[in-house]
Amino acid sequence: MNVSRHFVDIGQRRVQYRRCGSGPTLLMVHQSPRSSAEYHDLMLAWGAHFTCIAPDTPGFGQSDPLQDPEPSIDQFADGLVDLLDALGLHRVAAYGFHSGAIILVTALKRHPDRFSCLAAGGYAVWTRAEMALFSDKYMPPFEPQPYGEHLIWLWNRILEQSWFFPWFAPAPDHRLSAVHDDVARVSSAVDEMLDSGAAYRAGYGAVLRAPRNIPPADAITPPVLITAYNSDPLQPHIDRLGTMPKGWAAHKLATPAEHLSASLMFLIEHATDPVPTLAEAANEGFARIIAGGFDGLIHWRGTPGSSLHLHAPGRDLDLLGPVAGMAIDLPGHGLSDVLRCHDVDDPRDWQAIVDAISRHFGCTETIRAPAPKGDPERLFPDLSPDRFGSHLTAAWAIVRAGHVFEPWYAANAAHARDFDPAELDPANLAREHRALLRANAARAYLLFLIQSEGEA
Repeated sequence: MNVSRHFVDIGQRRVQYRRCGSGPTLLMVHQSPRSSAEYHDLMLAWGAHFTCIAPDTPGFGQSDPLQDPEPSIDQFADGLVDLLDALGLHRVAAYGFHSGAIILVTALKRHPDRFSCLAAGGYAVWTRAEMALFSDKYMPPFEPQPYGEHLIWLWNRILEQSWFFPWFAPAPDHRLSAVHDDVARVSSAVDEMLDSGAAYRAGYGAVLRAPRNIPPADAITPPVLITAYNSDPLQPHIDRLGTMPKGWAAHKLATPAEHLSASLMFLIEHATDPVPTLAEAANEGFARIIAGGFDGLIHWRGTPGSSLHLHAPGRDLDLLGPVAGMAIDLPGHGLSDVLRCHDVDDPRDWQAIVDAISRHFGCTETIRAPAPKGDPERLFPDLSPDRFGSHLTAAWAIVRAGHVFEPWYAANAAHARDFDPAELDPANLAREHRALLRANAARAYLLFLIQSEGEA
Protein backbone atom coordinates (compact mmCIF):
# COMPACT_ATOMS: atom_id res chain seq x y z
CA MET A 1 0.00 0.00 0.00
CA ASN A 2 1.30 3.44 -0.97
CA VAL A 3 0.27 7.04 -0.38
CA SER A 4 -0.27 8.78 -3.71
CA ARG A 5 -0.35 12.54 -4.29
CA HIS A 6 -2.58 14.53 -6.63
CA PHE A 7 -3.72 18.03 -7.57
CA VAL A 8 -7.24 19.22 -8.30
CA ASP A 9 -8.55 22.64 -9.30
CA ILE A 10 -11.33 24.54 -7.54
CA GLY A 11 -11.91 27.47 -9.86
CA GLN A 12 -8.57 29.27 -10.02
CA ARG A 13 -7.29 27.64 -6.82
CA ARG A 14 -5.14 24.51 -6.96
CA VAL A 15 -5.28 21.99 -4.10
CA GLN A 16 -2.98 19.10 -3.34
CA TYR A 17 -4.37 15.96 -1.75
CA ARG A 18 -2.99 12.60 -0.67
CA ARG A 19 -4.79 9.29 -1.10
CA CYS A 20 -4.27 5.83 0.37
CA GLY A 21 -6.15 2.58 0.91
CA SER A 22 -9.58 1.25 -0.05
CA GLY A 23 -13.05 1.10 1.44
CA PRO A 24 -15.40 3.86 2.64
CA THR A 25 -14.22 7.44 2.11
CA LEU A 26 -12.42 9.09 5.03
CA LEU A 27 -11.53 12.78 4.76
CA MET A 28 -8.56 13.71 6.99
CA VAL A 29 -7.91 17.37 7.81
CA HIS A 30 -4.54 18.34 9.29
CA GLN A 31 -3.72 20.87 12.01
CA SER A 32 -2.14 24.27 11.33
CA PRO A 33 0.51 25.15 10.28
CA ARG A 34 1.14 21.61 9.04
CA SER A 35 0.07 19.84 5.84
CA SER A 36 -1.43 16.52 4.82
CA ALA A 37 2.10 15.07 5.04
CA GLU A 38 1.61 14.73 8.81
CA TYR A 39 -0.96 12.00 8.11
CA HIS A 40 1.29 9.88 5.87
CA ASP A 41 1.91 7.10 8.40
CA LEU A 42 -1.65 7.21 9.75
CA MET A 43 -3.01 6.87 6.21
CA LEU A 44 -0.92 3.74 5.71
CA ALA A 45 -2.42 2.29 8.90
CA TRP A 46 -6.02 3.38 8.37
CA GLY A 47 -5.89 2.63 4.64
CA ALA A 48 -6.66 -0.98 5.56
CA HIS A 49 -10.17 0.22 6.49
CA PHE A 50 -10.82 3.33 4.42
CA THR A 51 -9.97 5.21 1.27
CA CYS A 52 -8.11 7.98 3.09
CA ILE A 53 -8.13 11.38 1.40
CA ALA A 54 -6.07 14.14 3.05
CA PRO A 55 -5.93 17.59 1.43
CA ASP A 56 -3.55 20.42 2.18
CA THR A 57 -5.87 23.11 3.53
CA PRO A 58 -5.75 26.52 1.77
CA GLY A 59 -2.39 28.24 2.14
CA PHE A 60 -0.66 25.20 3.65
CA GLY A 61 1.47 22.50 2.06
CA GLN A 62 1.09 22.83 -1.69
CA SER A 63 -2.46 24.23 -1.77
CA ASP A 64 -3.13 27.78 -2.94
CA PRO A 65 -4.51 30.16 -0.30
CA LEU A 66 -8.06 31.47 -0.35
CA GLN A 67 -8.52 34.75 -2.19
CA ASP A 68 -9.56 36.65 0.96
CA PRO A 69 -6.39 37.69 2.85
CA GLU A 70 -8.25 37.37 6.17
CA PRO A 71 -10.66 34.47 5.61
CA SER A 72 -13.14 33.33 8.23
CA ILE A 73 -13.51 29.80 9.55
CA ASP A 74 -16.72 29.59 7.49
CA GLN A 75 -14.68 30.20 4.33
CA PHE A 76 -12.28 27.43 5.28
CA ALA A 77 -15.22 25.10 5.98
CA ASP A 78 -16.95 25.98 2.72
CA GLY A 79 -13.64 25.56 0.89
CA LEU A 80 -13.50 22.03 2.23
CA VAL A 81 -16.96 21.30 0.87
CA ASP A 82 -15.95 22.88 -2.45
CA LEU A 83 -13.13 20.33 -2.50
CA LEU A 84 -15.62 17.49 -1.99
CA ASP A 85 -17.58 18.83 -4.95
CA ALA A 86 -14.47 19.08 -7.11
CA LEU A 87 -13.48 15.51 -6.25
CA GLY A 88 -16.98 14.17 -6.86
CA LEU A 89 -17.56 13.16 -3.22
CA HIS A 90 -21.12 13.49 -1.94
CA ARG A 91 -20.70 12.35 1.67
CA VAL A 92 -17.68 11.36 3.75
CA ALA A 93 -16.58 10.28 7.19
CA ALA A 94 -14.00 12.68 8.58
CA TYR A 95 -11.12 12.94 11.04
CA GLY A 96 -9.39 16.12 12.17
CA PHE A 97 -6.84 17.08 14.81
CA HIS A 98 -6.87 20.42 16.65
CA SER A 99 -7.40 23.15 14.03
CA GLY A 100 -8.41 20.43 11.57
CA ALA A 101 -11.18 19.54 14.02
CA ILE A 102 -12.31 23.18 14.21
CA ILE A 103 -12.59 23.36 10.41
CA LEU A 104 -14.48 20.07 10.25
CA VAL A 105 -16.94 20.87 13.05
CA THR A 106 -17.70 24.15 11.30
CA ALA A 107 -18.17 22.35 7.99
CA LEU A 108 -20.41 19.74 9.64
CA LYS A 109 -22.59 22.47 11.19
CA ARG A 110 -22.93 24.28 7.86
CA HIS A 111 -23.27 21.20 5.64
CA PRO A 112 -24.46 18.28 7.82
CA ASP A 113 -25.64 16.25 4.82
CA ARG A 114 -22.02 15.98 3.53
CA PHE A 115 -20.75 13.98 6.54
CA SER A 116 -21.60 10.54 7.90
CA CYS A 117 -19.55 11.07 11.08
CA LEU A 118 -16.60 12.98 12.53
CA ALA A 119 -13.82 11.94 14.91
CA ALA A 120 -11.88 14.86 16.38
CA GLY A 121 -8.58 15.02 18.22
CA GLY A 122 -9.15 17.81 20.72
CA TYR A 123 -11.51 20.75 20.36
CA ALA A 124 -10.42 24.15 21.62
CA VAL A 125 -12.92 26.23 23.60
CA TRP A 126 -10.95 29.35 24.50
CA THR A 127 -11.84 31.84 27.19
CA ARG A 128 -12.00 35.52 26.27
CA ALA A 129 -8.67 36.09 28.02
CA GLU A 130 -7.04 33.27 26.07
CA MET A 131 -8.42 34.56 22.78
CA ALA A 132 -7.04 38.03 23.50
CA LEU A 133 -3.66 36.60 24.42
CA PHE A 134 -3.40 34.46 21.30
CA SER A 135 -4.56 37.15 18.89
CA ASP A 136 -1.84 39.44 20.21
CA LYS A 137 1.16 37.11 20.17
CA TYR A 138 0.41 33.73 18.61
CA MET A 139 0.79 34.69 14.94
CA PRO A 140 3.58 37.21 14.39
CA PRO A 141 4.39 38.12 10.77
CA PHE A 142 6.71 35.66 9.06
CA GLU A 143 8.65 37.28 6.24
CA PRO A 144 12.09 36.35 4.80
CA GLN A 145 14.90 38.60 6.02
CA PRO A 146 18.08 39.48 4.07
CA TYR A 147 20.46 37.36 6.13
CA GLY A 148 18.08 34.61 7.18
CA GLU A 149 17.25 36.04 10.60
CA HIS A 150 13.69 34.68 10.29
CA LEU A 151 15.05 31.13 10.22
CA ILE A 152 16.54 31.36 13.72
CA TRP A 153 13.18 32.49 15.10
CA LEU A 154 11.31 29.78 13.19
CA TRP A 155 13.44 26.89 14.41
CA ASN A 156 13.18 27.92 18.04
CA ARG A 157 9.49 28.76 17.80
CA ILE A 158 8.70 25.24 16.53
CA LEU A 159 11.11 23.56 18.96
CA GLU A 160 9.75 25.33 22.04
CA GLN A 161 6.15 24.78 20.97
CA SER A 162 6.70 21.24 22.24
CA TRP A 163 7.98 22.61 25.58
CA PHE A 164 5.46 25.34 26.39
CA PHE A 165 1.86 26.15 25.55
CA PRO A 166 1.39 28.71 24.28
CA TRP A 167 4.83 28.70 22.66
CA PHE A 168 5.50 32.37 23.45
CA ALA A 169 5.07 31.86 27.22
CA PRO A 170 8.30 30.14 28.39
CA ALA A 171 7.44 29.83 32.06
CA PRO A 172 7.19 26.88 34.49
CA ASP A 173 3.39 27.03 34.67
CA HIS A 174 3.17 26.70 30.87
CA ARG A 175 5.33 23.57 30.56
CA LEU A 176 3.98 20.64 28.54
CA SER A 177 4.32 17.10 29.84
CA ALA A 178 5.36 15.47 26.54
CA VAL A 179 8.37 17.68 25.78
CA HIS A 180 10.97 16.62 23.20
CA ASP A 181 13.84 17.85 21.06
CA ASP A 182 13.30 15.35 18.26
CA VAL A 183 15.20 16.89 15.33
CA ALA A 184 13.18 15.06 12.68
CA ARG A 185 9.84 16.19 14.13
CA VAL A 186 10.96 19.78 14.53
CA SER A 187 12.49 19.87 11.04
CA SER A 188 9.31 18.48 9.48
CA ALA A 189 7.17 21.21 11.06
CA VAL A 190 9.73 23.89 10.11
CA ASP A 191 9.68 22.73 6.49
CA GLU A 192 5.91 23.03 6.39
CA MET A 193 6.05 26.54 7.83
CA LEU A 194 8.53 27.43 5.09
CA ASP A 195 6.03 26.13 2.53
CA SER A 196 3.24 28.30 3.94
CA GLY A 197 5.30 31.43 4.58
CA ALA A 198 3.25 34.50 5.42
CA ALA A 199 0.04 32.64 4.45
CA TYR A 200 0.19 30.68 7.71
CA ARG A 201 -1.41 33.61 9.51
CA ALA A 202 -4.60 33.37 7.44
CA GLY A 203 -5.24 29.76 8.36
CA TYR A 204 -4.21 30.11 11.97
CA GLY A 205 -6.15 33.34 12.31
CA ALA A 206 -9.36 31.82 10.97
CA VAL A 207 -9.12 29.02 13.53
CA LEU A 208 -8.29 31.27 16.46
CA ARG A 209 -11.11 33.70 15.61
CA ALA A 210 -13.67 30.93 15.08
CA PRO A 211 -16.68 30.81 17.42
CA ARG A 212 -16.48 27.76 19.68
CA ASN A 213 -20.18 26.97 19.94
CA ILE A 214 -21.12 23.41 19.13
CA PRO A 215 -24.65 22.67 17.89
CA PRO A 216 -27.41 22.94 20.51
CA ALA A 217 -28.48 19.84 22.38
CA ASP A 218 -31.62 19.41 20.25
CA ALA A 219 -29.77 19.69 16.92
CA ILE A 220 -29.90 16.76 14.51
CA THR A 221 -26.39 16.13 13.18
CA PRO A 222 -24.15 13.25 12.16
CA PRO A 223 -22.44 11.51 15.13
CA VAL A 224 -19.28 13.11 16.50
CA LEU A 225 -16.58 11.80 18.84
CA ILE A 226 -14.12 14.21 20.49
CA THR A 227 -11.20 12.78 22.46
CA ALA A 228 -8.02 14.24 23.93
CA TYR A 229 -5.12 12.49 25.67
CA ASN A 230 -3.21 13.45 28.80
CA SER A 231 -0.35 15.35 27.18
CA ASP A 232 -2.67 17.25 24.81
CA PRO A 233 -3.00 20.88 25.99
CA LEU A 234 -6.60 20.76 24.77
CA GLN A 235 -7.61 17.91 27.10
CA PRO A 236 -8.93 20.32 29.78
CA HIS A 237 -11.20 21.81 27.10
CA ILE A 238 -13.28 18.62 27.15
CA ASP A 239 -14.85 20.00 30.35
CA ARG A 240 -15.79 23.22 28.53
CA LEU A 241 -17.94 21.58 25.84
CA GLY A 242 -21.17 21.59 27.83
CA THR A 243 -24.29 19.70 26.76
CA MET A 244 -23.89 18.18 23.33
CA PRO A 245 -26.37 16.91 20.72
CA LYS A 246 -27.54 13.32 20.63
CA GLY A 247 -24.88 11.16 18.99
CA TRP A 248 -22.02 13.36 20.23
CA ALA A 249 -19.54 12.16 22.85
CA ALA A 250 -16.35 13.52 24.39
CA HIS A 251 -13.77 11.59 26.42
CA LYS A 252 -10.45 12.16 28.13
CA LEU A 253 -8.00 9.38 27.31
CA ALA A 254 -4.53 8.54 28.59
CA THR A 255 -2.35 8.28 25.47
CA PRO A 256 -2.21 9.25 21.79
CA ALA A 257 -2.56 5.55 20.93
CA GLU A 258 -5.84 5.37 22.85
CA HIS A 259 -7.10 8.46 21.03
CA LEU A 260 -6.31 6.95 17.64
CA SER A 261 -7.81 3.58 18.58
CA ALA A 262 -11.05 5.15 19.82
CA SER A 263 -11.27 7.33 16.72
CA LEU A 264 -10.69 4.37 14.42
CA MET A 265 -13.36 2.21 16.06
CA PHE A 266 -15.85 5.08 15.91
CA LEU A 267 -15.13 5.75 12.24
CA ILE A 268 -15.36 2.07 11.30
CA GLU A 269 -18.78 1.94 12.97
CA HIS A 270 -20.21 4.92 11.10
CA ALA A 271 -18.35 5.28 7.78
CA THR A 272 -20.29 3.82 4.85
CA ASP A 273 -19.84 5.90 1.70
CA PRO A 274 -17.72 4.47 -1.14
CA VAL A 275 -15.19 6.54 -3.04
CA PRO A 276 -15.82 7.36 -6.72
CA THR A 277 -13.16 8.06 -9.32
CA LEU A 278 -11.55 11.25 -8.05
CA ALA A 279 -10.87 14.27 -10.21
CA GLU A 280 -7.27 15.39 -10.89
CA ALA A 281 -5.59 18.35 -12.57
CA ALA A 282 -4.63 17.64 -16.17
CA ASN A 283 -1.33 19.53 -16.23
CA GLU A 284 0.30 18.66 -12.91
CA GLY A 285 0.66 15.61 -10.74
CA PHE A 286 2.86 12.81 -9.47
CA ALA A 287 3.97 9.64 -11.23
CA ARG A 288 5.50 6.56 -9.61
CA ILE A 289 8.84 5.72 -11.22
CA ILE A 290 10.87 2.59 -10.49
CA ALA A 291 14.33 2.59 -12.06
CA GLY A 292 18.02 2.71 -11.19
CA GLY A 293 17.50 2.08 -7.47
CA PHE A 294 14.75 4.72 -7.19
CA ASP A 295 11.18 3.79 -6.30
CA GLY A 296 9.04 6.83 -5.62
CA LEU A 297 6.87 9.68 -6.82
CA ILE A 298 8.08 12.23 -9.37
CA HIS A 299 6.41 15.62 -9.41
CA TRP A 300 5.65 16.85 -12.93
CA ARG A 301 4.00 19.85 -14.55
CA GLY A 302 3.19 20.71 -18.15
CA THR A 303 2.29 18.67 -21.22
CA PRO A 304 3.39 15.01 -21.41
CA GLY A 305 4.54 13.87 -24.81
CA SER A 306 6.64 16.97 -25.40
CA SER A 307 10.09 18.20 -24.37
CA LEU A 308 11.24 17.15 -20.88
CA HIS A 309 13.03 19.94 -18.98
CA LEU A 310 15.37 19.03 -16.11
CA HIS A 311 16.43 21.64 -13.57
CA ALA A 312 19.98 22.05 -12.26
CA PRO A 313 21.25 20.26 -9.13
CA GLY A 314 19.96 21.81 -5.93
CA ARG A 315 17.04 23.55 -7.62
CA ASP A 316 13.50 22.58 -8.67
CA LEU A 317 11.04 22.95 -11.52
CA ASP A 318 9.57 26.19 -10.16
CA LEU A 319 12.97 27.86 -10.54
CA LEU A 320 13.06 26.89 -14.23
CA GLY A 321 10.24 29.32 -14.92
CA PRO A 322 7.80 28.72 -17.79
CA VAL A 323 8.92 26.03 -20.24
CA ALA A 324 7.60 24.80 -23.56
CA GLY A 325 6.70 21.20 -22.77
CA MET A 326 6.91 19.66 -19.33
CA ALA A 327 9.25 19.84 -16.36
CA ILE A 328 9.86 17.57 -13.39
CA ASP A 329 11.41 17.72 -9.97
CA LEU A 330 14.25 15.21 -10.13
CA PRO A 331 14.45 12.49 -7.46
CA GLY A 332 15.63 13.99 -4.20
CA HIS A 333 14.59 17.50 -5.33
CA GLY A 334 11.52 19.70 -5.03
CA LEU A 335 8.28 17.82 -4.38
CA SER A 336 9.56 14.51 -5.73
CA ASP A 337 10.38 11.77 -3.25
CA VAL A 338 13.77 11.72 -1.61
CA LEU A 339 16.32 9.12 -2.62
CA ARG A 340 15.68 6.41 -0.08
CA CYS A 341 18.52 4.35 -1.51
CA HIS A 342 21.81 6.22 -1.14
CA ASP A 343 23.43 3.85 -3.64
CA VAL A 344 21.91 5.90 -6.47
CA ASP A 345 25.12 7.77 -7.10
CA ASP A 346 26.24 5.68 -10.06
CA PRO A 347 25.85 7.67 -13.31
CA ARG A 348 24.29 4.61 -14.93
CA ASP A 349 21.54 4.62 -12.30
CA TRP A 350 20.82 8.30 -12.90
CA GLN A 351 20.66 7.73 -16.63
CA ALA A 352 18.24 4.84 -16.08
CA ILE A 353 16.01 7.06 -13.94
CA VAL A 354 15.97 9.89 -16.48
CA ASP A 355 15.29 7.42 -19.31
CA ALA A 356 12.42 5.83 -17.36
CA ILE A 357 10.85 9.24 -16.69
CA SER A 358 11.15 10.18 -20.36
CA ARG A 359 9.51 6.90 -21.44
CA HIS A 360 6.73 7.24 -18.86
CA PHE A 361 5.72 10.64 -20.19
CA GLY A 362 6.46 9.89 -23.86
CA CYS A 363 8.83 12.83 -24.13
CA THR A 364 10.44 13.56 -27.47
CA GLU A 365 13.62 15.19 -26.12
CA THR A 366 15.36 15.97 -22.84
CA ILE A 367 16.70 19.45 -22.07
CA ARG A 368 19.03 19.78 -19.10
CA ALA A 369 19.73 23.04 -17.30
CA PRO A 370 23.48 23.83 -17.06
CA ALA A 371 25.33 22.35 -14.12
CA PRO A 372 26.90 24.73 -11.58
CA LYS A 373 30.69 25.06 -11.67
CA GLY A 374 32.83 23.92 -8.77
CA ASP A 375 33.71 21.04 -6.49
CA PRO A 376 30.56 18.95 -5.87
CA GLU A 377 31.58 18.27 -2.26
CA ARG A 378 31.90 21.98 -1.50
CA LEU A 379 29.01 23.15 -3.65
CA PHE A 380 26.59 20.86 -1.83
CA PRO A 381 27.73 20.20 1.75
CA ASP A 382 25.70 18.09 4.16
CA LEU A 383 22.62 20.07 5.17
CA SER A 384 21.09 17.46 7.45
CA PRO A 385 19.06 19.06 10.26
CA ASP A 386 20.72 19.29 13.66
CA ARG A 387 19.55 20.09 17.17
CA PHE A 388 20.12 23.83 16.68
CA GLY A 389 18.68 24.27 13.19
CA SER A 390 22.03 25.52 11.86
CA HIS A 391 21.36 23.85 8.49
CA LEU A 392 18.73 26.51 7.82
CA THR A 393 21.10 29.46 8.08
CA ALA A 394 23.89 27.55 6.32
CA ALA A 395 21.64 26.94 3.32
CA TRP A 396 20.58 30.60 3.30
CA ALA A 397 24.21 31.75 3.31
CA ILE A 398 25.01 29.38 0.42
CA VAL A 399 22.11 30.66 -1.68
CA ARG A 400 22.97 34.31 -1.02
CA ALA A 401 26.70 33.88 -1.72
CA GLY A 402 25.85 32.04 -4.94
CA HIS A 403 24.57 35.28 -6.43
CA VAL A 404 27.80 37.11 -5.63
CA PHE A 405 30.50 34.51 -6.34
CA GLU A 406 30.89 31.51 -8.65
CA PRO A 407 31.30 29.04 -7.10
CA TRP A 408 29.64 30.33 -3.94
CA TYR A 409 32.44 29.15 -1.63
CA ALA A 410 35.16 31.12 -3.50
CA ALA A 411 34.61 34.54 -1.92
CA ASN A 412 37.38 36.45 -3.67
CA ALA A 413 37.78 38.93 -6.50
CA ALA A 414 38.77 36.27 -9.02
CA HIS A 415 35.42 34.53 -8.62
CA ALA A 416 33.16 37.56 -8.29
CA ARG A 417 30.18 37.47 -10.65
CA ASP A 418 28.03 40.24 -12.01
CA PHE A 419 24.57 40.26 -10.51
CA ASP A 420 21.44 42.35 -10.31
CA PRO A 421 20.85 43.52 -6.72
CA ALA A 422 17.23 42.41 -7.16
CA GLU A 423 18.53 38.83 -7.07
CA LEU A 424 19.20 39.33 -3.35
CA ASP A 425 15.58 40.15 -2.60
CA PRO A 426 14.69 37.95 0.42
CA ALA A 427 11.59 36.56 -1.30
CA ASN A 428 13.74 35.38 -4.21
CA LEU A 429 16.33 33.89 -1.88
CA ALA A 430 13.56 32.13 0.07
CA ARG A 431 12.44 30.21 -3.05
CA GLU A 432 15.99 29.10 -3.79
CA HIS A 433 16.60 28.29 -0.13
CA ARG A 434 13.53 26.04 0.00
CA ALA A 435 14.72 24.20 -3.12
CA LEU A 436 18.22 23.67 -1.72
CA LEU A 437 16.89 22.31 1.58
CA ARG A 438 14.82 19.75 -0.30
CA ALA A 439 17.70 18.69 -2.55
CA ASN A 440 19.15 15.67 -0.78
CA ALA A 441 20.40 14.32 -4.12
CA ALA A 442 22.03 17.49 -5.49
CA ARG A 443 25.63 16.31 -5.16
CA ALA A 444 24.92 12.87 -6.65
CA TYR A 445 23.07 14.37 -9.61
CA LEU A 446 25.88 16.88 -10.24
CA LEU A 447 28.43 14.05 -10.33
CA PHE A 448 26.26 12.35 -12.96
CA LEU A 449 26.16 15.53 -15.06
CA ILE A 450 29.92 15.99 -14.81
CA GLN A 451 30.58 12.45 -16.00
CA SER A 452 28.00 12.76 -18.75
CA GLU A 453 29.66 15.93 -20.05
CA GLY A 454 33.07 14.20 -19.91
CA GLU A 455 31.77 11.35 -22.05
CA ALA A 456 30.08 13.64 -24.55
